Amino acid sequence: MNLFGIFGTSGMAREAGDIAYEMGYKPIYIARDQDELNTWTFSDEAVLEKEIPRIKNIPFAIGIGNNAIREKVSQRFAGEIHFCNLIHPSATFGRLQRQAVDQQNGLIICAGARLTNNIQISDFCIINQSVAIAHDVTIEKFVHLAPGSIISGNVHIEQGSWVGAGAIINQGTDAEKLRIGRNTVIGSGSVVLKSCGPNATYAGVPAKKIK
Repeated sequence: MNLFGIFGTSGMAREAGDIAYEMGYKPIYIARDQDELNTWTFSDEAVLEKEIPRIKNIPFAIGIGNNAIREKVSQRFAGEIHFCNLIHPSATFGRLQRQAVDQQNGLIICAGARLTNNIQISDFCIINQSVAIAHDVTIEKFVHLAPGSIISGNVHIEQGSWVGAGAIINQGTDAEKLRIGRNTVIGSGSVVLKSCGPNATYAGVPAKKIK
């Protein structure tokens, strides 16, 4: 079984490892430092970042849920290793959508996710379990959609944003997409009815800016 390197040792990394197994790979986890490695208690192999040169020819993904940390890791190893997608076999795609996804790098798409069609998704996003993304959606780099979130059609989610578990982003229009601003957090269970600004936190039903 070929190896697949996964940055991180937390729950998100182990979930990424489950996808690797489903794709026919054996995950090897990458710990940031010795303290992180000391917390590893699972049977799969975990190594330090400094050991990457000996395994640099295998594919890698970043199993870290925090968008900012995921971005830093991608920058630190840019050009040194090859980032690939982890896509669970149970994820489903509309016409031509899988081909579009396969053009990107470093995506993690978890079990039960559904992407319909004409979705533009950029590198290093995490689409968690049972996420639904409708038509004509744009998702920029380093976005994390938590389990069960629903993104309706004609939505634009800017770089670094995080959409909480079970949140619903209502539909925009062809003329004006509903936008989630850069680095914005949408609280779990929220219902977003209108565009949200950058670098903020929105929560509630309907969602309102709380920070």
